[in-house]
Amino acid sequence: MTSTAQSSRSRTRHTGAAAVALTAVTALLAGCSSGDTSDNPLAGEKAGAGTVVVGSNNFAESTLLADIYGEALRAKGIKVTYKHNIGSRETTYGLMKNGSITVLPEYNGSLLAYLDPEAEQKSADAVNAAVKAKLDKELTLLESSPAENKDSVSVNTETAKKYGLTSSSTLADLKDVAPEMVIGGSPEFQTRRQGLEGLKSVYGLEFKSFKALDAGGPLTQEALTRNTVQAADIFTTDPTIVKEKFVVLKDPENLFGFANVTPLVHKDGLSRKGVDALNAVSAELDTQTLLDLDAQVQLEKKDPLDVAKAWLKSAGLA
Repeated sequence: MTSTAQSSRSRTRHTGAAAVALTAVTALLAGCSSGDTSDNPLAGEKAGAGTVVVGSNNFAESTLLADIYGEALRAKGIKVTYKHNIGSRETTYGLMKNGSITVLPEYNGSLLAYLDPEAEQKSADAVNAAVKAKLDKELTLLESSPAENKDSVSVNTETAKKYGLTSSSTLADLKDVAPEMVIGGSPEFQTRRQGLEGLKSVYGLEFKSFKALDAGGPLTQEALTRNTVQAADIFTTDPTIVKEKFVVLKDPENLFGFANVTPLVHKDGLSRKGVDALNAVSAELDTQTLLDLDAQVQLEKKDPLDVAKAWLKSAGLA
């Protein structure tokens, strides 16, 4: 399976796709007390000796992840500063290469799609190997977490109850009932392999009809909530899943590729102790945990730094 279709979608989600919510995110970050945060996240100065600079892109989950990984380093006595809310991957990757950022929470499949849009994505390990082969010589990936933020087909509670679907159900379980369901998503979802074409060819799903909405945004969320559509393309760590009790169907054939949270690091800027601390975080972070933490920040309006510290303590990492 190639990632051509995924490339466009992944870039939208994990680079500049937060532009729609940028005002809200900026307001949220204004109250963030991460400490030692650079006044200018685009400043190109290299990190001072012994200081690890942790960066984030301009959407709420990236900021939360930066706080989680950064505070795990601080718990090991490592000096940390933050460059939050930087912007798109095109910007952050350049800052990583020149050493202005030491650590950046990334998504492995999305990063590969940026580095090589034609690359195949057959497994998480293969994706990571392909990324490492394409990275600038000063950079490397650490271990991936099980946590993923990627496309999914999710159903609302009414539909789940009607067809007996649970969090253990897979896309294959829709085969007999899909003809009774309307599915929603971005206009591109109708023609992409990682959309209706793949759902038909991989899982044999043919839906009653398709409703063009937006890319996992408020139109799609509202349509699924109101049962205008019974299934929809929703990102796996979208807090709406928690709020509306959507059921995310498993994708055992990996139609939607890979988007594991994975630290990207500048080789010269992180000690072995720092590497071990970040890998320990990744080992404990799964999709459900990240979804719950996102909900605390985005729905309950908690400070992401406070959420990060509380989770690290509960996981025995701080």
